[in-house]
Amino acid sequence: MTNVFVERQPNGNYAATQNKKVIATGGTQAETIAKARKKEPDASILAERVRDTKGGSRDKWRKV
Repeated sequence: MTNVFVERQPNGNYAATQNKKVIATGGTQAETIAKARKKEPDASILAERVRDTKGGSRDKWRKV
């Protein structure tokens, strides 16, 4: 099983990457995750934390 990483880009949009290749983009994290799931239904999708909290920061990933 492969991993797909969804992270925010400098322009404010989100990109889903698999093996350093962009497979989906969107204006929101949820939209990008949905597109990535359609393209890679068996992949593990990991999303970047979008805000800093006491429990973590943007460099942390969560499984969706």
